[in-house]
Amino acid sequence: MSVKINHIQNYPIHTNNTLAKQQSSFKSLLENELTNSPKLKISKHAQARLTEREITLSDETWSQIEKKISEARRKGVQDSLVLVNEAALIINAKNNTVITAMDRDEARTQIFTNITGAIIMD
Repeated sequence: MSVKINHIQNYPIHTNNTLAKQQSSFKSLLENELTNSPKLKISKHAQARLTEREITLSDETWSQIEKKISEARRKGVQDSLVLVNEAALIINAKNNTVITAMDRDEARTQIFTNITGAIIMD
């Protein structure tokens, strides 16, 4: 009795070179994700404070804040006070969310609690 083979499946052969390429690709994707700062979210409360206090920040300033918050998050900061020329912001680095905002004059009279880091930008 003879057996006929009608279909032979081709399975990829993983050589060391193929595996190295996959690891390199994963590494570059991971590094890209870690270095690209996600966009900050602004809570409803913070948006209301920015509007009522007429605080506007340039796109460049927001970009710099995002980079610093990403760096702070990597260092274990959860809630940060961020001081820029125009405002003081409390940002939850873990959730990447602006919690509240005030102008710098108002910030001078405040006591900030429950923050694990501060970022001072000029």
